[in-house]
Amino acid sequence: MHQPSDTTSTHPAPRAAFTAADAYTLRTALDALGGVRDLDTLDVACGHGGTAALLANGGARRTVGVDSCPERLRRAEAAASGATPGAVRVEYVLADAAAMPQLGPFDVATAVYLFSHAPDREALHAMFRGIRANLRPGGRLLTLVRNPGGFPHVDWSPYGMRILDRLPDGDAPLLKAQFLTEPPQHFEYREWAHADFAEAAVDAGFTTVGWQPSRTPPADRARDEAYWSAYRAWPVSSLMTCTA
Repeated sequence: MHQPSDTTSTHPAPRAAFTAADAYTLRTALDALGGVRDLDTLDVACGHGGTAALLANGGARRTVGVDSCPERLRRAEAAASGATPGAVRVEYVLADAAAMPQLGPFDVATAVYLFSHAPDREALHAMFRGIRANLRPGGRLLTLVRNPGGFPHVDWSPYGMRILDRLPDGDAPLLKAQFLTEPPQHFEYREWAHADFAEAAVDAGFTTVGWQPSRTPPADRARDEAYWSAYRAWPVSSLMTCTA
């Protein structure tokens, strides 16, 4: 089972609005925890390394990025080679999130849309177990997960993505979608319920599970408050927080 590329690794240009909201949500949540300075951090399904760089640049003592795609890791390493001199070096590891090796322990783990791509319930639970096994007691997992129930009621195309179809398939429906780049990039993900994610987290041994709504960047001339208010009414994602 391979972790597919997603918004944090494709970096649509200009940056899609939902991607900007995701980045703002995650950064705000990390700041609320007091940041990551002098902590050991892990980013799972790291893609081209955007979130791993955020952790490293935040002063983490150690940052490890894990992804199952060699090409994405190659690009992440190439981007990291141009980082500011003296910045924390990110260690990149080729591994499947459903079969995570022991790399820690870590204080903080992040995962952007990883769990929405679990192909079945067994893989979903394995992903949570692997991350939990790499966290110290009291360590935190911050993960952005896709919200269910949007299709066909919500049009996310003004924010950079579009869902094309929803197909019953196995343990969770399969959604076919596009990133609205030029040309559009097709991708698929599973419509897991938030209760499925919570069940997997508890099964993995996390002691607390919480949810935070998507946050949006400050309004500007390109994206005013009315634009962001409409997005917050039914956002693409939510932030799930778990304590080991």
